[in-house]
Amino acid sequence: MALEKKENVYKRVLEHVFFDKDFCAYKAGQNEVAFAKSDLERAADLLKLDPKNLPDALYSMRYRTPLPARIVKTQPKGKEWIIEGTGKGLYRLRLVPLNRILPNLALRAIKVPDSTPEIISAYALNDEQALLAKVRYNRLIDIFLGVTAYPLQSHMRTSVKGIGQIEIDEVYVAVDRHGVQYVIPVQAKGGKDQLSVVQTSQDLACCAAKFPTLVCRSVSAQFIDLEDKRKKIAMFELAKEEGQVVIVEEKHYRLVPSAEISPEELKAYGNK
Repeated sequence: MALEKKENVYKRVLEHVFFDKDFCAYKAGQNEVAFAKSDLERAADLLKLDPKNLPDALYSMRYRTPLPARIVKTQPKGKEWIIEGTGKGLYRLRLVPLNRILPNLALRAIKVPDSTPEIISAYALNDEQALLAKVRYNRLIDIFLGVTAYPLQSHMRTSVKGIGQIEIDEVYVAVDRHGVQYVIPVQAKGGKDQLSVVQTSQDLACCAAKFPTLVCRSVSAQFIDLEDKRKKIAMFELAKEEGQVVIVEEKHYRLVPSAEISPEELKAYGNK
């Protein structure tokens, strides 16, 4: 165990469950492969491996790291495997149309006066916590959606019927000028992590179940221009149509000192 990277250990366990005849025994043409946490534990025992935290490892493969290469090779052209929760300790690998939520690098960035406290900027890292802090202090949810938004809860962990346990990075509630009230689940990705359509689907399902009287608007945020100390922030509003996560709107913002926003830029923004 000490000689192996933990990530590779977890991948070996999932791969064993996926292919072995005593577990799922995947066959070509299958679109779904169901398994349970207990299957992963039993496979780890059979392989004489001791992954310390299987739920965290599974979370990583659902949202952050690639699936085992051998499983990826079974994907038909134009489709990919995703891992979904189906209940407490229950999961499935399901083939879905290939769908990547990636920033449009040709999109112009809108400059916003940076209201991030200096002490936060001094210690912020390229991770989701730093991104969530910048979104919060600069009221980027308000600016992006055109509402007045209030942070309700960070890292909201809850269970959703038919899905199991999930975690939302941050939840806002909001109101617009017509009095319409909203719940806004926010997904944040720092570094080189990709936005997850699985997480978006779960966020929407959670808000429909937990906040049935509020209009749900799902937002995802991601750092881009990682080599630049004043990174751009890509903001997406996402929705689900015909079972597919789609982009409703995308904007990019760059947080700068007010003096760096020229009169010409202000005039250009005002003409939109």
